[in-house]
Amino acid sequence: MTIDYSLARENMVEQQVRPWDVLDARVLDVLATLPREAFVPEIHRALAYADLEIPLGHGQKMMKPVVEGRTLQGLLVQADEDVLEIGAGSGYLSACLGALARDVVSLEIQPELATQARARLDATGLGNNVRIENVDALSYSTDRRFDAICVTGAVASIPPRFLEWLRPGGRLFVVRGQSPVMEAVLHTADVNGARTDSLFETDLSYLAGAAPAPKFVF
Repeated sequence: MTIDYSLARENMVEQQVRPWDVLDARVLDVLATLPREAFVPEIHRALAYADLEIPLGHGQKMMKPVVEGRTLQGLLVQADEDVLEIGAGSGYLSACLGALARDVVSLEIQPELATQARARLDATGLGNNVRIENVDALSYSTDRRFDAICVTGAVASIPPRFLEWLRPGGRLFVVRGQSPVMEAVLHTADVNGARTDSLFETDLSYLAGAAPAPKFVF
């Protein structure tokens, strides 16, 4: 059976993403244009536009399209901004961010996933402004500051180092809390003091090393 991916992509935007209040024109345009199927492992390619998480191996998954849409809309990356992505995964969200931003640095802890993400970006001709680095974000060090930070795995609490990488006025999107009820938030490093806005509830796999400490029951 041959899948009409362009039709599937249109249906994803109109039947999944837009009804979940993703209404920003630039975000919808990127989701309607980028070939998500090219970033999905071949064994799961028929599910590229389904309303579900897709396994990537190493305990990682692609977020549902609706969550990706809400993530991009929450950050509202502008064309002159620099972005840090924590967790490249498949490279699809990296490509979306690259289409919206001036420059993207994406950190991926798993060497195999980092290599595959780079290969997919190159194969699709996308992400020429995206750099994939194979590194653990929780031990990453940089003097660079970013306008937007996108964390693609959940955290029990926001690591302070993530906030240090924000420019004044910069935004950080992250999902935090305890599974199965987590909260997606946007943290803004405002010049008048930081603020955190709740965006929506969801449930994501934890970023490597960022899960809550196990509770002992006596």
